[in-house]
Amino acid sequence: MKCFYFSNREKNEEPKTTKSASGRSTASTSMSMSTDRDLKRSGSEFNSQNVSDFSTESSTKNSFAALSLRQSNLRVFTFSELKSATKNFSRSLMVGEGGFGSVYRGVIRSTEDPNKKIDVAVKQLSRRGLQGHKEWVTEVKVLGVVEHPNLVKLVGYCAEDDERGIQRLLVYEYMPNRSVQDHLSSRFQTPLPWAARVKVAQDAAQGLAYLHEEMDFQIIFRDFKSSNILLDDQWNAKLSDFGLARLGPSDGLSHVSTAVVGTIGYAAPEYIQTGRLTSKSDVWGYGVFLYELITGRRPLDRNRPKEEQKLLEWVRPHLSDLKKFKLILDPRLEGKYNLKSAQKLAAVANRCLIRQAKSRPKMSEVLAMVSKIVDTTDLGSPLLPMKSLAPKDASEMSRRERLKRKLLNQEIGEKVWLAWRRWTPKLVRAC
Repeated sequence: MKCFYFSNREKNEEPKTTKSASGRSTASTSMSMSTDRDLKRSGSEFNSQNVSDFSTESSTKNSFAALSLRQSNLRVFTFSELKSATKNFSRSLMVGEGGFGSVYRGVIRSTEDPNKKIDVAVKQLSRRGLQGHKEWVTEVKVLGVVEHPNLVKLVGYCAEDDERGIQRLLVYEYMPNRSVQDHLSSRFQTPLPWAARVKVAQDAAQGLAYLHEEMDFQIIFRDFKSSNILLDDQWNAKLSDFGLARLGPSDGLSHVSTAVVGTIGYAAPEYIQTGRLTSKSDVWGYGVFLYELITGRRPLDRNRPKEEQKLLEWVRPHLSDLKKFKLILDPRLEGKYNLKSAQKLAAVANRCLIRQAKSRPKMSEVLAMVSKIVDTTDLGSPLLPMKSLAPKDASEMSRRERLKRKLLNQEIGEKVWLAWRRWTPKLVRAC
């Protein structure tokens, strides 16, 4: 699934996320000061005329500068530490690759118990591109001060400037079962069971509800999609990749005006048309995601027949009666699903996909609806009868496949814009 920036900027396609406790050594002090400068510098970058995502309708409270003043317990790493943790960023340990850099599996020692080793995911920012730097700063600001069971945990970061150039890295908890999108893909022989899909829907709703309503400030995720929902060793779903996140509107304002960025197929129509961002934009994306779980299909798939390429258009004629509805259920489930719960989940999706943003429910209301489906339906065990995906799955990926993924992730600009222009009018009429 391609990401887009209408200002012709690039966007990362896959990562991991969030926060943790640690102690800082004196050797880390200079890096900490460097990162503080990065955060302050990026505050001015966000407010500059050329690269800002905020218009004059947004107050300074809408930048993440305020978050950097909050207490953060992130661990500060040296570049040499992370180089050692990833075996010199070995290709065999690469678990993801996108326009903003690569993600490697690594091993670090716990600060509480030096004898204890912790698996982590290390995201190394590419040395090119302002937007990548901004996303790095945003992730540090957001995930340094928020923590929730359904948000991937940011352990720490590295910020070094030396003769080798600029080094910016993020260290996340390792999520061994990869992304939800991976498990909906036919590349995996065993499909995600229906019970697990409903549990994922509940976990993702809990994460969004926390960001929107359970803190003293609101965060709009802005890039909610199946590839940004990762699975831990117990198959719990956690939101990741907060590089495009924004603080919600300040008191007295109804929205935040930003550049239109996100992923084709998930962005809400009113946001595409006006650039006015609200939490209801995330609610729309969540509705699209529910249909992904139900059908096993991506929001936009150019490899399918023309009439089946756009998910929301394809499902709409199948919602009127039971026989037609069965036709959209993921065939890889082989009939092993609870039809009633699938219909109820589709009804929740339809509420999220109402064209008028104000008429969509809040995420707390969506969570209540999904939790009721979980509580009142016999779904069986949500745990999968298979082992966590071993790191060798990533290392066995062929060079050709890695190159293809990298090229696809970086394919933005005019071609994506033209494809989006052709598709947008139909998307707006989808619901």
